[in-house]
Amino acid sequence: MPDRRSDLAWRPVLAEYTGTMLLVAAVVGSGVMAATLSPDDVGLQLLENSVATTFALGALILIFGPVSGAHLNPVVSIADWFLGRRTRTGLTARALAGYVVAQTAGAITGSILANLMFALPAVEMSRTDRAAGHLWLGETVATAGLVLLIFALVRSGRPGIAPAAVGAYIGAAYWFTSSTSFANPAVTIGRAFTDTFAGITPASVPGFVLAQLGGLLVGVALIHALYPAPHPAALITVRTPTTGTDRRTSVS
Repeated sequence: MPDRRSDLAWRPVLAEYTGTMLLVAAVVGSGVMAATLSPDDVGLQLLENSVATTFALGALILIFGPVSGAHLNPVVSIADWFLGRRTRTGLTARALAGYVVAQTAGAITGSILANLMFALPAVEMSRTDRAAGHLWLGETVATAGLVLLIFALVRSGRPGIAPAAVGAYIGAAYWFTSSTSFANPAVTIGRAFTDTFAGITPASVPGFVLAQLGGLLVGVALIHALYPAPHPAALITVRTPTTGTDRRTSVS
């Protein structure tokens, strides 16, 4: 059967752009709303922000999963490309490049959209400093756990529960990691474009992205150790209404 995303079709790229845009709009917009509704309680602000993000992420995976896999995250796309190289079931290098560009552009657009929805300047670079070793460790842990979860589900033939599982993990990681679990290079870049509750200063972005790439390496190593071969159910091909071609079912 053909590779599930053998070429850089415009539908998956549009899905990744739109999905990441809406994800960042949800993260930033709910942060602004939380700061407005609970100005004197940072803990409640984080709760409101994390709950909104959890539900939004689950919904977005349901919407865009059948079109692009709903990666919405460069580390997920890189892992998909790397883990699928031998079986030719992952992204091609060309498609990977398109996904990463679309995700990053979508994240920046999402911040701008959220800013405009709340009558803020369209672009206002964040002044929230998040540069510290313990925060980078938090990002490494958060990203490794996310990669491990997603590809454990895929390789064990359980992609159908990904919307709930991934949303739940990110919601929990808001609270058990010191960094509040960005776990996404594109989202990290996008959040630099808003000086709100969810923002991160541009100077802090490289440290977070490097930590996330470190988490990617840890997550992929754990997948190789724990799930060395995909479950047969993970290799089933289906006819998709979006392209009319066969592609392996997947959620990531």
